[in-house]
Amino acid sequence: MAETGQAESEQDIERKIEETRQRFKSEYVGESQDKYDSRDVERLFKEDALVEGYLTWRQFVVEDTLKMIDESLQWRKEFTLNDLTESSIPRWMFESGAVFLHGYDKEGNKLFWFRVKLHIKDAKTILDKKRYVAFWLERYAKREPGMPLTVVFDMSESGLSNIDMDFVKYIINCFKVYYPKFLSKMIMYEMPWIMNAAWKIVKTWLGPEAISKLKFVTKSDIQTYVGPEHLPPHMGGTDQFKYSYPPLPDDDFQSPICENGPIVSEDESDIKDIESESKETLESSFNSEQSLKPKKVNFLEDSQKSEDLDRGEPGRLRGARKPTTTFKGTLLDISPSEELRFGAKESERKCLIILNNVTKNHVAFKVRTTAPEKYRVKPSNSSCEPGASVDIVVSLHGGFQASPQDRFLVMAAEMESSAGAGVSELALFWKEVSKAKVMEHRLRCHLLESPKSILSNLSESPSATSNEHQDLQSTLMRVLATNSRLEQKLDSCVWTQKVLVLMVSFLLALTTYSLWTS
Repeated sequence: MAETGQAESEQDIERKIEETRQRFKSEYVGESQDKYDSRDVERLFKEDALVEGYLTWRQFVVEDTLKMIDESLQWRKEFTLNDLTESSIPRWMFESGAVFLHGYDKEGNKLFWFRVKLHIKDAKTILDKKRYVAFWLERYAKREPGMPLTVVFDMSESGLSNIDMDFVKYIINCFKVYYPKFLSKMIMYEMPWIMNAAWKIVKTWLGPEAISKLKFVTKSDIQTYVGPEHLPPHMGGTDQFKYSYPPLPDDDFQSPICENGPIVSEDESDIKDIESESKETLESSFNSEQSLKPKKVNFLEDSQKSEDLDRGEPGRLRGARKPTTTFKGTLLDISPSEELRFGAKESERKCLIILNNVTKNHVAFKVRTTAPEKYRVKPSNSSCEPGASVDIVVSLHGGFQASPQDRFLVMAAEMESSAGAGVSELALFWKEVSKAKVMEHRLRCHLLESPKSILSNLSESPSATSNEHQDLQSTLMRVLATNSRLEQKLDSCVWTQKVLVLMVSFLLALTTYSLWTS
């Protein structure tokens, strides 16, 4: 029954995606061809996840979704989002360090920092500031599609002069309208009491779902959401990162561990990796024709293919988790599309990345990671022939465990037909290739929950409920006992009061009689 309900739900989503597209085309795009950037419209009609994001944020009400898409796409054209580059933003904004992306929260979401004390309200620069925020959001959306952000408003040492309500409303709209489903949570750090009135106004701009994402924290409890390794010292953390520009801050991607241990230098890693990898035959797991065809996920089929992979492929591929999704790139199709899935079991400590060359030339590639001490990547630096595919095995090293904060970067660049693919040629190629010609794609890590932890959670919940019930029962008994003692004391006081009233009445009567007889 559950499976049927889920299938019906998926069919309903697909139907609403199609309905949204058709109505948007007839009711909005038809009015004016110049209303939106054609590239945004094209994306809307190609990417199901984009339309689903708008639908989800509007509770799958198509009418509301269409209005949201209309507003979002008009904003994108107004701010020229598709052509917004680093050079189109005033340099002083980058140098100020008031807004930047750096680090991750405990759930693996990127941190989007707003250092409020560095913001001064100025009507002359407000448009540039809005474009600046849009630049960071668009940059992140392209690098890590589908992954939410955690916004941190660092309000330490700030005051009323730093609060620009128009700018704050714009930031909220970015997550409410322009980038739906992007907001994981909004952390307000050390908000001064004098700003309470301002934030009461801000809450009226937020929907119920967004309000639930607001987290007001201080130095004592911010580590509930962000680990100390990603917090600056003034927040009680150990991250010694200091913003500077240029260049723009980015994840520290490094060469992973190779078979002979950590790499000392980049050039040495290139040579050692290529020498060891050239000895192995890189067999194709898919032919180019199959990889270009869209596929539906079939878990039974994937399981069978995984078994075939274990039996038929070289020993280094045995036990690697086979990807089921694909990112379509300009040079390479990369599977999986977004994340490598690691678990606690031995069979879940190895993942497979499949690169498929979709060009007519050789493509050189590199794989880097933010945690080089944890992972072995083989091959991590090589080339792929036209129309061929390469299997890359990523395995956890030693006793290390994967983390949601870990990232992988796949870099690829097309080589000239006359270029060689030897050790020295590849090393020279990566030194000379223009950055503009390098395709980059990022993969994050997803932690699989083990069956044991699921069962332990299930087994713990009844006992926890039972313990809570016992605690409530004992508290109630104590309250009833205390109430009984108070009632006894009250009765005693009432009886004493009555006796005293009688005695006073008797004395008054006796005194009155004595005076009358005398």
